[in-house]
Amino acid sequence: MKTMKFFAMLVALSISLSAQAQSTKMAKLKQTKTELKEKASKDARKEAKRLQKEGWQAFPGGLPMDKQVDRVYMYLESFDDDLNPQYVDGSGTATGESYAAAQAQATELARIELASKIGSEATGIIDNMLGNKMLANDQAASVTTYLSENKTIFSQKLGRVQTPLQLRRELKNKNKEVTVRMIAKRADILEIAKQAIRDQLEKDGKQLSDELKAYFGN
Repeated sequence: MKTMKFFAMLVALSISLSAQAQSTKMAKLKQTKTELKEKASKDARKEAKRLQKEGWQAFPGGLPMDKQVDRVYMYLESFDDDLNPQYVDGSGTATGESYAAAQAQATELARIELASKIGSEATGIIDNMLGNKMLANDQAASVTTYLSENKTIFSQKLGRVQTPLQLRRELKNKNKEVTVRMIAKRADILEIAKQAIRDQLEKDGKQLSDELKAYFGN
């Protein structure tokens, strides 16, 4: 009987310690997130002042510049419970004879940069798969080549993304310049990267192992 009571006490103590550790972890996480948000807000105000000094202005009808910059920082300082970033960004700046032309080009450049993030995430996935022997070297080489040659396709697969910042300014030569910042969910980027890897492996006629099928969600 004493032995059973002793083990019951051990179990209760273990549960209590685990709950305390979890509570401490959540408290530290909440504090860390709060500190990150405060830093982001401070950095955003500083960045907005710098942009204003350089002659940048918000588009008519758009949010004030400081609010736009603050939104960008809000996205980039958003983390999950493991402190992994939840969003990634892409930026583009272009010059044209009109604001409309410069805006269109800057937007495309921002999407291409976001697409390059897909390639970066995919490269990380491939390296991890190689390290865990889920992919052979020739498979990895084929997928890597595909990724480097198809950024435009990835840009199209991005679909709708957030554009929290669009600024404009007139240059001394009267040309118009526009800068754009786009935001996409990192989870969406990872999903596109995984699908791109799978598509290329299947295109190569490679038989996916059960491990790979499970990894790709099928």
